[in-house]
Amino acid sequence: MYPDDRVLVGVINRKSDLKRLLEQRWYRIPQGQMPRGVYAEYLAFFLSGSAARGKSGSGIYYYAERRGVELAYRRDLLPEEAQHPRAGDVYYRVLLSEAVPRLPPITNPTRRRLDFIHTTWDRFLQARHVQDLYSRSDYFVDRIYHALRDARYRSDRYWETEQRSTGHAPQLRVLCERGTVVAGTQPGSEVDVLLDEQQSDDAILAQIRARILSKGGPLTVNIPPVR
Repeated sequence: MYPDDRVLVGVINRKSDLKRLLEQRWYRIPQGQMPRGVYAEYLAFFLSGSAARGKSGSGIYYYAERRGVELAYRRDLLPEEAQHPRAGDVYYRVLLSEAVPRLPPITNPTRRRLDFIHTTWDRFLQARHVQDLYSRSDYFVDRIYHALRDARYRSDRYWETEQRSTGHAPQLRVLCERGTVVAGTQPGSEVDVLLDEQQSDDAILAQIRARILSKGGPLTVNIPPVR
């Protein structure tokens, strides 16, 4: 374990999925939600819903080392749910070591919304609350991401921990009819909107929307939930 090892935090909100993690040692991720692949050395798990029953509220209760990754259709991973609307979607099946309890669990007192978080092993070890997992840049990108999502704009996040493999600083990308709108935390030739913390979120969102319109509107606005 090294301080800069990558940790991917995912959500488990069903007791059946928690049972698979603990007994079968694997976790599924929709390929469409992680188009650049799964490269973290460790996965951690935020439990909510029925998976968090009997716990002291929602939070990160387990982590495990990644042992391998396979691609499979959802219907093959969960044959008992073959009639599910996304049965034909492709998922990563992430193979894991035995899950280790995170003691104490990382709590979410601000009820921050999350689907996936990319963080580092040193942040994961030191964190008391979910917000402690974010770098300053990632926190800002994530906040704008959820605001765009609420407005039905689908965007792709690039995290600080991915920079060594993607070459991109923390940023958001929105696919449009005539190109891509890039909102980034560092200025550059490809950045259309600078994510400047001196500006209000509303002002930044207005700039992003204007750039999206200038490029013909979003290519897709349908955001399926993660299941």
